[in-house]
Amino acid sequence: MTKLVIFKEKAGETRVALVPADVQKLLGLGYQISVEAGAGELASFNDDSYRKVGAEIVEGDALQQAKASADVLVRIQKPSLEDLDGLREDALHLSFLDPFKEKELLQAFAKGHIKAVSLEMIPRTTLAQKMDVLSSQTSLAGYAAVILAASKMPQIFPMMMTPSGNISPVRVFVIGVGVAGLQVIATAKRLGARVEAFDTRVAVEEQVKSLGARFLKIDLGEDAEDAKGYASELTPEQIKKQQDAQAKVCAKSDLVITTAKVFGRQAPILLTEEMLAAMKPGSLVIDMAVATGGNVVGSDPEREIITENGVRIIGADQLERLVPLDASNMFSGNIRAFLEHFTDSETKELQLPLDEKILRECLITTGGEIVHERFKN
Repeated sequence: MTKLVIFKEKAGETRVALVPADVQKLLGLGYQISVEAGAGELASFNDDSYRKVGAEIVEGDALQQAKASADVLVRIQKPSLEDLDGLREDALHLSFLDPFKEKELLQAFAKGHIKAVSLEMIPRTTLAQKMDVLSSQTSLAGYAAVILAASKMPQIFPMMMTPSGNISPVRVFVIGVGVAGLQVIATAKRLGARVEAFDTRVAVEEQVKSLGARFLKIDLGEDAEDAKGYASELTPEQIKKQQDAQAKVCAKSDLVITTAKVFGRQAPILLTEEMLAAMKPGSLVIDMAVATGGNVVGSDPEREIITENGVRIIGADQLERLVPLDASNMFSGNIRAFLEHFTDSETKELQLPLDEKILRECLITTGGEIVHERFKN
């Protein structure tokens, strides 16, 4: 029987890694599941909802005992070094790990002989699509970014005919049309906005147009997309060309939302001081790449910035936390799919072959070593 522990997240996190419905399905696969007391409360799942499906609620010494004997440990946010104390060798740990920045944490996993899976590294393939935690969460973040903007802006989104005259729809400019950007476009259009979007990958033009938005064409010389579907890093010359073309659109926009991240690298600066200075007073900028350095000069994840000419800048990190019920359900479904994929339906045993395609991409440590090619050196 595979023993699994679900942890309560640290302050600031509203989601839970596994919800009762998926716990019940894993119990049917032969798992024995312990849930830290209060783990799902902020996502609207109380302890009784876990007890009803057959999970055990633990805290204090009982939690430490469950942790020490667990075969699988699941959480959303990366653990602290102290969180790794007491884990048994060869246990499987699933969470976001931020592996490009957490060298010491990866070394601690290796030293403890723990199998550490970084959820960010799950490949974007057809087989792994149902496990793609990053895409499911950023999609919700895109929705939440527009709702946040609507609550902060001094005007309404849709066109409206009133006895005193017509109200024009807000102009929204979306920079970066990945999973989050597409959801930003779709949500803004549902609210009645006039939307324009840009991405360095020309292949997304059709997707933008299918959602009813206009695609801004900028000739950067080549299509900047890597083999895994992520945007490639641009040269300084390409970034300058992009900035110049975008400045004109930003100047007439009421809302600009940036989602442009380069996986594993610092986000490119796309809105400069000069571009912000040319924007209309009262316009709003939401920087969804603030956690990786930000697309907007001066954006801050801790506070809202107001420029001298009255442009408001919000550094918005992990906006999926604003909708924790759905975010938890989606995250949980991805984790369940991962565990189901690696659990033998007949023997009920968790099997982790190191040459398996998905595992090879996301397993960072095993056997006392950092084994992932991108991090072991």
